[in-house]
Amino acid sequence: MARIWLPFASYNLWLQFSPAVGKERWHCDMKRGFARARKREPQVKELLDKDNIPQRIGILAQQGVYEFHQDPLILYQKEAVEQVAEILQLSKEPVVVQQRVISILENYQANPILLGKNIIKLSRGDEGFPKPISIVKDSYEINLFAAIDCIFTEEDGRVHILDFKTGKSDFDRRQGYVYLLAASYLHPKQQAVASFYNLETGKCSECLSATSAQLNAIERKLVSIAQQHQQQLTRYRQNSADFKKIFPPNPGIACQYCSLNSICEFSVHKVST
Repeated sequence: MARIWLPFASYNLWLQFSPAVGKERWHCDMKRGFARARKREPQVKELLDKDNIPQRIGILAQQGVYEFHQDPLILYQKEAVEQVAEILQLSKEPVVVQQRVISILENYQANPILLGKNIIKLSRGDEGFPKPISIVKDSYEINLFAAIDCIFTEEDGRVHILDFKTGKSDFDRRQGYVYLLAASYLHPKQQAVASFYNLETGKCSECLSATSAQLNAIERKLVSIAQQHQQQLTRYRQNSADFKKIFPPNPGIACQYCSLNSICEFSVHKVST
């Protein structure tokens, strides 16, 4: 019989529960509440559906890498950046987005790190939610979502998961471990490593690997978060008036960068009309 519903887990949900070390003042449970519990409300949906500038740059950067590798010969052409920019319709984007994405494309043409790699999967970045990985154990069942940018195989047969970054984003090892957990289900017969690469700065991370015990611990952590999240959603559906108790706000400097500040009663940076 087909399963009707399973709790879900992902790195994004983990990040919404627990910020990276040093990022605590930017964390807000109420933002997760809007994004997860109230996402279908018209006002909320409209704001959530809009990509901010960093998000737009990240999406276009991923698409640019994808387009470069649809025809590897394009990397050697003098007007390669202009050709890819046209495919991406960059001229329709805000000037700041155009400038940064052009710089990213130029950087990648100069250092195409995937050139010659045995690529198993390369995401274009706009495919939507990935197919969930169903994890079924005696004491729990969850769907694991892992939106992986690129997977290729090393010469020694290892699976290498590569995640692209843009801007000043720090590399969060937790994301790498979630990818390694996903790889243990997607490619169970192969060893796996994960790394990050910033398309703007050219900075790359060390390669992460994980033991079976570490992956089990990551899985249990994700299961705990998934279960806690579903409990909170259930509480909200039973009594929506408790929204701010279930998802408490953290007003402060982060409010000015929050896409939901115009509708949040606790925002200290209201958007003027």
